[in-house]
Parts: sequence; structure tokens; C-alpha cells
Amino acid sequence: MTLSNLFTEHPASVNETYFEHMEMSASFSFWLLIAGFCALVHAIFPFLFVKTGSKIITRLHDRMVTNRVQNAPRQMQPQNSRESLHQQALESASL
Repeated sequence: MTLSNLFTEHPASVNETYFEHMEMSASFSFWLLIAGFCALVHAIFPFLFVKTGSKIITRLHDRMVTNRVQNAPRQMQPQNSRESLHQQALESASL
């Protein structure tokens, strides 16, 4: 396995380039940190952030699992499908 493959094999397996995968992963990381913070505050003050953490997790699940085109090589995906997925990702990034 080459060094290049270490950085591109997994992103390619989910139909993303290295930089697309970096953007998605960084976005997930950000929202998971926010959800964790909200859950921690909720643990201390149960009247705050009652549904915030679970809403964030649900939206992240939708982005990662529900709305992802599975098992189709990049070049075989319809262009409008990839564009609509990218648009959905941008819209859901604003959670």
C-alpha cells in the first residue's frame, strides 16, 4: 500500500475525494463537539438543551447514512445526484 492510498482509499470507498471527506469529517467533528457540550450542560441543568443533542445526532445520522449514495463508483453516479447530496450537506451543515 502506498502512502497516497492511505489518504485516499477510505474516502474513495464512500464516494468522496480526500478533501470532500476532510470537509465532511471536520463538519461532523464540529457538530459532535456542540452536541457533547449541550449534553454536558443538560446533565447539570436538565431544563436546558432538552432536545438539542439528540436533534444534532439525528441530523448527522441522516447526513451520514440516510442521504448517502451507497456502493456506486463516483463516475457512475448521476451528476445531479452528487450535486444534490453536496447541497444537502451544505444545508445540513447549518443545523
